[in-house]
Amino acid sequence: MKRLVVGYLATPSGEDGLALGVQLARSLGAQLDICMVLPPDRTVPAETGYDDILASRAQRWLEEAKSSTPSDIDVDVHLSFHESFAQGLLDEVTRLGAQAIVVGAAGDGLLGRHSVGSVSTELLHSAHVPLALAPRGARHSTAKQIREITCALGTRAGADVLLRTAVRTSELMQAPLRLVSLVALDPRNDLRDHRDTPEDIRERAVAHAQSTLDTARSALPEEFPISVLIADGSTVESAVRTLDWQDGDLVMVGSSRLAQPHRLFLGSTAAKMLRVLPVPMVVVPKQEFPHSE
Repeated sequence: MKRLVVGYLATPSGEDGLALGVQLARSLGAQLDICMVLPPDRTVPAETGYDDILASRAQRWLEEAKSSTPSDIDVDVHLSFHESFAQGLLDEVTRLGAQAIVVGAAGDGLLGRHSVGSVSTELLHSAHVPLALAPRGARHSTAKQIREITCALGTRAGADVLLRTAVRTSELMQAPLRLVSLVALDPRNDLRDHRDTPEDIRERAVAHAQSTLDTARSALPEEFPISVLIADGSTVESAVRTLDWQDGDLVMVGSSRLAQPHRLFLGSTAAKMLRVLPVPMVVVPKQEFPHSE
């Protein structure tokens, strides 16, 4: 059975991550593992038994989170200890054989719905499985499961892995797939030539989008709902704002070309998208990752 690890804190951000985890688990038929990580050997000389009190409180928070989860979701809770919250989650992913990590956006950001904090940043540099980032306010979503998957594609190394992952996920979730070509927005894409005119760039973007659509169609049932469009705008942010987003939508992006093998790293285009996206983003490693059918 597929398993999803939710990095949980008893905060609004933690509730955002849990809400997204519930949507993903229901859509994938996966088990939800709600995980909290505490620092080990924390000593407060003036307060004997502080560690025990903290662990007891954390376990209570976990049980409350479990009890708030809808009854149709298979859920378990886990309390572990590590100096790094992010590494503690990664250890749980390995121990549980989970296929992805889900976390809420940092609660201290002022701009946009997403705010990548220290834990998310560490995970983006070290996770070996896809990382789902819930935007601020995801806990207020009324969507029961994922409505549509948008796959944002460029032409760099790893784009084929991202496309295969998006196609496989869409089929598992039985959710429509929308392919968005970012070719025209990327000044360093593999299809661009320094002599290109805007018309040349647009023409190649259209060709790339059609090729991507054909590849995706060949891997999906004939009647499976799939569409393709080209992101237009003077900037990545403006292009993303022109796209239609609805509650229950999800965006999948690939890792940066600078990422280490089988690790994540958020590229500049994806980072710009993240600033203005009102929906969750899933970052996928450049190389294929182990997954359960």
